[in-house]
This record gives sequence, C-alpha cells and structure tokens, in this order.
Amino acid sequence: MGNRKLKYRDVVKKQGPKSNKRPPKHNKKIPFKKRKAEFPNSKLSKKPRFEEAPKKLVPLPESESEEEEETAVDYMLLLRESFGEKIQKIKDEAMTSESSSESEEEPNEVTKKPGIEDALKLNADVEEKAESDVEEEDNLENSEDPFEESEDPFIKHISYELHPSLLENLESSGGVEVHKKTWPQLGALTIQIPKCPPNEIKKTLLETTIYATPGPIPKKLDPKSSASDLGIKSQIIPNIPQSNKSLINKEKSFLTPLQQEIFSIINNYQDLYYPERTFDNAEEIRFIYCLHALNHVLKTRTKVLHHNSKLSKKDIVVPEEFRDQGLVRPKVLIVTPFKNSAYKIINTLIGIMFKDDSKGVVANKNRFVEDYTGNELHFPKKNPRPEDYEKMFAGNTSDDFKIGLSMTKKTIKLYADFYASDIIVASPLGLRTIIGAPGESDRDFDFLASIELLILDQTDVFFMQNWFHVLHLFEHLHLKPKELHGTDVSRVRQWSLNLCAKYYRQTLVFSSIMLPHLEALFARQCWNYAGKVKVANKVERGSVNGVYVQMQHVFRKFSAGNGVEMVEKRFEFFVQKVLPAQRDSGMRQTLIYVPSYYDYVRLRNYFKSEDLSFVQICEYSKDSKVARARDMFYHGDAHFLLYTERYHFYHRIKLKGVRHLIFYQPPTYPHFYSEMCNLMQEYNMNKKVGSMDNMSVTVIYTKLDLLQLAPIVGTERAVRVTESDRDVHMFLTAGI
Repeated sequence: MGNRKLKYRDVVKKQGPKSNKRPPKHNKKIPFKKRKAEFPNSKLSKKPRFEEAPKKLVPLPESESEEEEETAVDYMLLLRESFGEKIQKIKDEAMTSESSSESEEEPNEVTKKPGIEDALKLNADVEEKAESDVEEEDNLENSEDPFEESEDPFIKHISYELHPSLLENLESSGGVEVHKKTWPQLGALTIQIPKCPPNEIKKTLLETTIYATPGPIPKKLDPKSSASDLGIKSQIIPNIPQSNKSLINKEKSFLTPLQQEIFSIINNYQDLYYPERTFDNAEEIRFIYCLHALNHVLKTRTKVLHHNSKLSKKDIVVPEEFRDQGLVRPKVLIVTPFKNSAYKIINTLIGIMFKDDSKGVVANKNRFVEDYTGNELHFPKKNPRPEDYEKMFAGNTSDDFKIGLSMTKKTIKLYADFYASDIIVASPLGLRTIIGAPGESDRDFDFLASIELLILDQTDVFFMQNWFHVLHLFEHLHLKPKELHGTDVSRVRQWSLNLCAKYYRQTLVFSSIMLPHLEALFARQCWNYAGKVKVANKVERGSVNGVYVQMQHVFRKFSAGNGVEMVEKRFEFFVQKVLPAQRDSGMRQTLIYVPSYYDYVRLRNYFKSEDLSFVQICEYSKDSKVARARDMFYHGDAHFLLYTERYHFYHRIKLKGVRHLIFYQPPTYPHFYSEMCNLMQEYNMNKKVGSMDNMSVTVIYTKLDLLQLAPIVGTERAVRVTESDRDVHMFLTAGI
C-alpha cells in the first residue's frame, strides 16, 4: 500500500465497522452527547483513553503481514485526525510514561520498527494486556524493591560479585567439598560445592561489600510447601495444577515426588546431571525445568521494571544496585533434538504462563503450530518397530530449528528476534548454522553471551546426531559480544562486564544413559559457583538378562591409558586378536557392530585393503545398497557385515542371518545389546548356511568403557571385569 493515507471508505471496506457514518473532522468540536447520539455503536466516554477508542472499530488480530501493519498504522492516523487534540494529548502522556519506563520490554531489547508497535496496540486483547503491564509498573514505582533483603535463591545467586579467592578457585578447578546423599526418587546423589573463603563480607570505611557464596547442600522439598514459599512468581502459581499433566495426586502437593526432588536442586541454582530420563518421566522433567526457566525470566523482568520506574523520575547516574541485566537480552537457552520436543516445551511454557487463551496472547501461534507439527514418520503395522523407537520418533523429527520467545506479563511472542528474546529453544544443528565457523562473514554468536540458564534435554540423542555441534555451542558461550545490540551498559551487571557469566550459568543436563562424553562435559564445561549435583545409581540387572537366546557371551579386555590411546589400541587388538579367528570359513555371517562412525570408516578401509568378503550398512547408505547388503549377508555371499550404531538408532531394522556378533565397543544404548543378540533366533537363520550350534557373541572393552558396560552386565559385574587381571570373561544366557 506504500505510504498512501487510507480514505475512510477504504477502512470501512477492509475493517467493516458497525457504524457506517463518517467520523467528524479534527477541527470540528462536537459535544459529547451529540457524538454519542450520532455514533451509537462506538464506545466513547467523557474521559476517553487513547487505547480504548478503537476497540470496537478495529478488532484486528496481531498483524503478520506488511499489508496489515500498514493498514493499522494508516487507520491510527485517521483516528488521530478524527478525535482531535484530546486523543493526541492522552497518547503523548502515555508515550512519555512508556518511553521512560519501557514497561513491556527491557532496556536491552532492540528498538522496534516504526509502525509495528502501533499495529499491535490495535489488537483489543494485546491492548488490554499492555494496559495491565503499565499498571503493574505504576504500582512498582510506588513500592519497595520486591527482592530487597530477600532470601529468594534467584537474588542470592545473581546479585553479588565473586570473592577473589573463590574466583581463583573456580578458574583453576580447585578444591570442592563432596557430599553424598540418597533420596527416594533420584537415588544416589553426588554433590560438589566449591570451597569458599570464610570472609564473605568485605568492610571498608566507605562501604560494605557482600560476596556471593556457593549454594547450600540441597534439602529435599517438604511436600507441604506452597509454591509461594519456594519463590515461584504469584502470576503463574494458579496455573500450575492444570498445566502439570504429570500430577496424579493433587491433594498433597502441586508437584510430583520426582519434581519435588529435582526442584529442590535446581531452585538453588545448582547444576544438575540426571541420566535416568525415560519416556515415562519425560513429562515430569519437562514441566519442572520449564517452570524453573519461566520463573527465572519473570523474576528478572519484575526487577527490571521496578528499576525502570524508579529511574524514570530521576535524572541521575544509574547506581550500582540498579545493574540488573546481561550483555544481551537472551537469558535461557533450551537445547532439544527434534521439533516435536520443542513443540512440547513451548506448549508447556504457554500452559504455565496462561491458564487459558483468555488470560493471555500468544503471537504467531498458528505459524508455530504449522511449522512444528506434521511430517510424522510412518510406522508399519506389519513387522512393527520397537515401542521405544515409535515414542522417540513421534511427531515432527526435523533436527534443524531455532525459535525465540519474548515474554511480557500477558503476552508471549513466538519467532522473536534473538536479541529481543528471553528464551531460545533450538537444536544443536540449528544453533550451529547461526554460530557458523571461523572465517564465515555472516556468523553470529553474541546472543549466547549472557545465557544464565542452559537446559540440555534428551542429551543422549545429540550423540546420535552430531556431538561436535554441542561442543561447538559450549565453545561460543559467554564470549565478548562484537556489538552492543541496543544494550544500556549502565544497567549491565558488573560480573557480566567482567566476563564471569560462565560462573553464574546454571546448566541442567537430562539424559537416558550415562556416557563418558556427558561426564566430561559436565565436569569440564560447567563452572557454576553454586555447585553441581550428579545422579549416579547402580544398575542391579543389566540388559544381558534380557537376552532370551541361549549362548555364551565373551568379554575381551585390552589395556589403554586414555581416550586417544584407546582408539589406536582397540583397532590393534581387533585386527591382531579377534579378526583372525573370525576369518575362518566356519565363522561366516559375522556382524560387526560399530558405535563410532570414525571406527567404522577405519575398519571399512582395512577390510578393503585386505580384500575381505564383506558388505556394509551405515547411516549414509542408500536404501538400495542396504537391501543388497542384507540379501548378500543372509545368503552367505558376504562373510562380514559392518553395521553402524547410528543406522540402527534411526532405522531399527531386523537383520536376518546373524550367527556371530562382535561388538567393536559396548553399545551406547544398553538395550541395543539385548536387541541385537535376540536377532540370532532360529527363524531368522538361513539353514543352508550354518548351524545353530555354532553361534557366538564377543564384546571388546577396556576400563574406560565402564559406563557403557555397567547397564549391560550390571554395575558390580562391570567393576569386577574391568579391574580383574584376567582379559577374558564369559557369561551365559540360558534362553527361554
């Protein structure tokens, strides 16, 4: 439409108001009674407010196209001309108040483009919610700091500088105090609290400096505790029972027992590593970290609004106690593997924020539903996939996405610009495409500079996608921004200016399995001064007990000092000790299960150089080549089959003809062990190739594989076989 001013007939045609009479011109003063009689359908009052006038005339939804935005802006100009100086005066007063306090957004939000804000105000729902935000700020202006002298963990965690000795201890990965606890739901907890000097308060002649102290040893939440006692914002407390779908017993507590124990830890702003996420407790875990993330965002916003209102009446230098922000606005980053997971997370946030649609506005929700649903995989009814596979890949399984969410009291805006967002939900690949690589001109990672809460959900799946994307993300957290992005430096916290944000970041890691890579990530990339908690329970019965085919399982050990040496030693041990016996003609139909793609490539190249009879299936194999490899292996035309774990994770096919199974390394997922062994049943065999009497399972391992061995054979057995002087151990499954 350009900049052409709309005529009234154009507006009537497009918007369809009830009254078809032309409004009076701005230079013609008409008494209120006459105006009311002339326009009976309009809501005019003797003291008109700018925001209320267009409610009935313009029932616009939030505009999502440029044409709608321009229409709204032109119609606003028409209303200004129609209702004259009174409307303009009221709007000027409102804009003066809002420009000083920035009631809906924080100071480090990027300035909106002219016209968009006016268009949003024409939406009746958004307008009403915005008014409540202004009223909230007006109330804050005349009140004391809601967090002043508060015992709220949020304030205790972010408000104080680190003592120099504590900072030095964190930088050098110095001493920690280790505590052990056992809770009913989480089980065995290992708690690490950084050592802190006793002088936490520094007094001088002019001032007293209070330093931050590490978090306390977590105490299990009292089931009778109310949400307000735990520091949860009153705005979202009424929504918790309805939005917490995992809640079964509503009489005793607003959280389930598992949620109570998790919240007891994360509400202290301590890091948490929980490797026992299942499909049964996934909803409980998702809800509790969404509640914590939203609570953190709303508390930050409340503090910022209070300081805004205080500073709006004073023309002074911003005092130190009014520093309440980071270098950029995004505060929470939630990383999850699939769009379906992100869809559930965002819906959980919306459910906690708003009890129903009438209580708030979610901008761009239709676009979000369209983008993050659909594209489901087809699960065949004949030869169905395992139940865990169908649950894992339900919904939209795209792994390339990122979305920003901005929060106000009554509005959640989806698809917000990252630098205007409070929460970012993304996949590792989606973040990698933005962060880029060194040398790329359009790379951007400034939005990661002030992440205060990092949540990794379904972290084990990241290992099946590309673990290097996760490591790349951690390398770019809390770096010095290249630009200010509209930040008011006078409001930035001192510890953030000192680039110490990584010591204040809380990291929550949820996984279904324990892996050395996750252990290393949690130990080396999480520096939270409040401390960290790791859940580590013993496995009583390993997945080997789920094998119902009678056979012997041989575990063969080799020695390796570290991870780099382990790769070389494993290859040498396989080539020199294991492979020669398998090359015999009586050992045909040998499947070699390889968890690492790099090990797979190395073995493939070696087999080619030795001219061995083999076929291969990996995650990059085309369907036609997979079908050909399976056929040749089943009929005995190929002696070996190289098979990658990642292909099995994404396809879970039922291979036939496996008589000898070699695990080049213990599988990442323990149930894959029993699943592969159970393929060796009589009805899967080609009777023309071999006998059921000649079957074997071999596992190659080292001491560094303890975490993968424990869920396969049990923790006690795993410790025994890794520390034993013997290099060969044998287990027998009796079958059924």
